Amino acid sequence: MREVDVGQVTEAVARLAIEACTYLGEDVVDFLEKAIDRERSETGRDVLVQLLENANLARDTNRPLCQDTGLAVVFLEVGQDVHLVGGSLEEAVDEGVRRGYTDGYLRKSAVADPIGARKNTGDNTPAMLHTRIVPGDKVKIIVAPKGGGAENMSAIGMLKPAQGREGAIEFIVDTVSKAGPNPCPPILVGVGLGGTFEKAAYMAKHSLMREVGSTNPDPRLAELEDEIERRCNDLGIGPAGLGGTVTVIDVFIEELPAHIASMPVAVNIQCHSARHKEVVI
Repeated sequence: MREVDVGQVTEAVARLAIEACTYLGEDVVDFLEKAIDRERSETGRDVLVQLLENANLARDTNRPLCQDTGLAVVFLEVGQDVHLVGGSLEEAVDEGVRRGYTDGYLRKSAVADPIGARKNTGDNTPAMLHTRIVPGDKVKIIVAPKGGGAENMSAIGMLKPAQGREGAIEFIVDTVSKAGPNPCPPILVGVGLGGTFEKAAYMAKHSLMREVGSTNPDPRLAELEDEIERRCNDLGIGPAGLGGTVTVIDVFIEELPAHIASMPVAVNIQCHSARHKEVVI
């Protein structure tokens, strides 16, 4: 049994929160650079160039990529041979968010009493925490700040099984179409198929942690991802919603078996600032 002090988790979460909000992943940068050549719209190409300039400025000046530094979504994979010591794991994560958003001068966007007073919590806590117990003696931490513009365009549908593959595709593409310019395209589209209501939503969000350009290990899902990406790009929304051929950066799908009477389909949209950083302790 390996002991890990939760103070290490706090330090890691604080650092990752700042890095995620400041440094755009190289996979996204690489996509944007290549997308300039295949975007047919001159305006769209100009937008892509500006997105790259913004990423460079954020990196060089150590400032956020976007003023909306989001709610702090945190994924933990805790090895079953780890003994966490030094306090509460959940409190340690929240303390990391508190420090990261304060020390990094990141906007605090969390409000309590969401259908009432909507008073800012003041430190961007609590974290939206998802924890899994996995084999091993390590702790993997992913911090993925999620802004409101893209999150508001996400959707879940409890479809009828008879709607099948085409019905699921239509729901996903329609969600992207309705989103239009609001999530700051080009976007990533995370999809959760099957499971239950809440599990589909979780899978859709978790799928966004994949590297841009990676291939789904399931050939059936890889083909489905390609088809959805093509049909979304055919919508012509384009960069910043100003028209063009590059609407989607990538499509990621996670899947689970579903109940015989259900076909949950969840779509979690992520803006071009696909912010997530990770570390293993």
